[in-house]
Amino acid sequence: MEKLDHLEQLLSDRLPHLQRERLADAVVVWVTPENLVETMTRLRDDPDLDFKQMIDLAGVHYPEREKPFVIVYQLLSVHKNHRLRVKMAIDEQTPVPSVIPVWWCADWYEREAYEMFGILFAGHPDLRRLLTDYDFEGFPLRKDFPLSGLSEVRYDPAQKRVIRQPLQMVHPNREPYQVNPS
Repeated sequence: MEKLDHLEQLLSDRLPHLQRERLADAVVVWVTPENLVETMTRLRDDPDLDFKQMIDLAGVHYPEREKPFVIVYQLLSVHKNHRLRVKMAIDEQTPVPSVIPVWWCADWYEREAYEMFGILFAGHPDLRRLLTDYDFEGFPLRKDFPLSGLSEVRYDPAQKRVIRQPLQMVHPNREPYQVNPS
C-alpha cells in the first residue's frame, strides 16, 4: 500500500491535471486523445516515474455508453518497481494518436485493437489485419458482433475451392435462421 500511495503522490505532483483513480491493487490515470502522447512521454521520461516499458494495450467495448470504447495501457517501471494503468474513453469516430513514437512495441497492440474493435490510431504506420483474413468483415471483440460470426468459410468439394457464404444456423425444432452480412 505504501508503494501505491507513493506512486499516487508522485502522479499528483507531476501530472496534477489528470484524473486519477485508486483501486485496491493499482493506480489508474485517465487521459484524453489530446494529451495522450504528451502524458505517455512524460511518464516515460520523468526520472521519478520512469515508466520505460509499455507491457500491454487492450480495448474494452461498452456499447451502452456515450463513448463506447476504453483503451487501457499497462505501464511498468522496472527500476522503481511500479505499475500504472492508463485509460482513455473514446467514441467510434475519434482517432487515437499512436504511441509508437513513445514505445515501439505499441505497433502490434494498436494493430490488434484496430482489428478486433475498429479503434483507429492516427499516425500508425501500418494498420493491417494480424489475426483475421483481409476480407473479414466486422470487429469480433465488439459486444454486438454475433457469437457465431457473419459468414462461414468452407471447402466446397463440388467447386473444388474454398468458399465464403452467409452463415446458416439450423436449430432442432425451429425454423432455419440465417444471418446476412450487411
